[in-house]
Amino acid sequence: MATKTTKKKKLNGISDIRRFFHRIETPIYFISATNFNLLGLDEWVKNLKYINYLDCYDGRHPNVFVPTEIPHEEFQSIEDINNYLLQHSEVKDYIKSHGRHPKALFLMFDEQTEKYAKEAGLNVWFPKAKLRTRLDDKIETVRVGNKAGVPSVPNVLSKVKSYEDLRKVSEKKLGKDVVIQTAYGDSGHTTFFISTEKDFDRHAEEIIEAPEVKIMKWIKKCRGSAIEACATKAGTIVGPLMTELVGFKELTPYKGGWCGNEIFPAAFTPEIRQKARDWTFKFGEQLHKEGYRGYFELDYLIDEETGEMFLGELNPRVTGASSMTNHACFAHADAPLALFHILEFSGVEFDLDVDALNARWSDPDNIDDWCQFVMKHTEDSVDILVDAPQTGIYKMNDDGSVEFSRFDYHRRAVSSENEAFFLRISDAGDYRYEGADLGILVTRGRLMGDNFKLKKRAKQWIKGMNDKFVGRPLSMDQNAAAAGLSDGAFKIL
Repeated sequence: MATKTTKKKKLNGISDIRRFFHRIETPIYFISATNFNLLGLDEWVKNLKYINYLDCYDGRHPNVFVPTEIPHEEFQSIEDINNYLLQHSEVKDYIKSHGRHPKALFLMFDEQTEKYAKEAGLNVWFPKAKLRTRLDDKIETVRVGNKAGVPSVPNVLSKVKSYEDLRKVSEKKLGKDVVIQTAYGDSGHTTFFISTEKDFDRHAEEIIEAPEVKIMKWIKKCRGSAIEACATKAGTIVGPLMTELVGFKELTPYKGGWCGNEIFPAAFTPEIRQKARDWTFKFGEQLHKEGYRGYFELDYLIDEETGEMFLGELNPRVTGASSMTNHACFAHADAPLALFHILEFSGVEFDLDVDALNARWSDPDNIDDWCQFVMKHTEDSVDILVDAPQTGIYKMNDDGSVEFSRFDYHRRAVSSENEAFFLRISDAGDYRYEGADLGILVTRGRLMGDNFKLKKRAKQWIKGMNDKFVGRPLSMDQNAAAAGLSDGAFKIL
């Protein structure tokens, strides 16, 4: 007699989708340096666990597993961290202990990561690394945007051999002042602002060795923005447009470096918000044609003098802004955006009115005010930390001083603008060097004014948390070990 197979029930709408994840038995792991990018998703998805390298919670988060550190080569990237974790015997045992057919989510991964994941019995719920790498190319983003009808900043894509060569290929179209981006990398490290030959010489090695660079018009008065979305078989689901904090010297040593986001209803004009939603939807549909599906983020640049908006870059993954998107008011009313990414890869059939969902998520009443800072060590110095603030809720006193209130791993535990959730990244015993990630601070309300300068309250939060990191000078041996640390700094968020 033939065995009867049970057909999976199609999910119809948000209620079915939420119930599906409440009951899902499949073990799912987010493997990364920290759990920040998918913070809180474990409360929506049964059996979702975090496997992390850094113990941000001192062992107090019930769904975070941090294996005992074993000798390893110095990490140069998040991919290196994930490859180390996947080869760790304690991680392999942890995965085996939580059930069959486990799945993996990553912030960053490469083809080596895919190999180690397969050896550990994990199925990666993301498009292949090879495709992600192609799309992550800032130059390829321009081409995909052109196909989708989403315009980039006026640009020239070209090999550049010298300063004279740069002028020859770009000055007529873009003018003297330009911004150059290489294909890959964090914007703080691989975006170069060029007005003079001296500016060019400062970055000549990186520019000349690149097979092709993106040369853009330098928009002098520019507002950065970010928007996250998820390309699914039902259509592209689009989150709200967020402001970006870029290059604040109090938070990052990098001129073009991302250092946080704000989300609030009136962040942009209704026309800009609508254009961003429309363009992001079209870009997501083009990504689907390119073979990509799931979570992605787009940066848009807005020329304050003309009001024009341009595509900046694509991040084909969850990002440092994902916590903002997945914790916003609309996400609690329906479901976090990341949930739809997992749904897309689950193999379960679903019906979803994407147009109606996008309309709800664009309603200002469904967007509340939040801000996050990503705090780096900004001084050109190296020491070793002997004390660091623990993860949890902090409060600001009337005099602007900041003190620890209580431990928590929920961002939503922040009750007012005088409280903030702080996620510690650097801990006692770590080197503190220029560009090192210290932690992330999340609070209600806005920390930038309408002029997009940091408010007094913002500077008080930054100073208050920075003061809680205490370092001591390095010994002679430690000085040798720390040589070149800042040169190898990479963004782990």
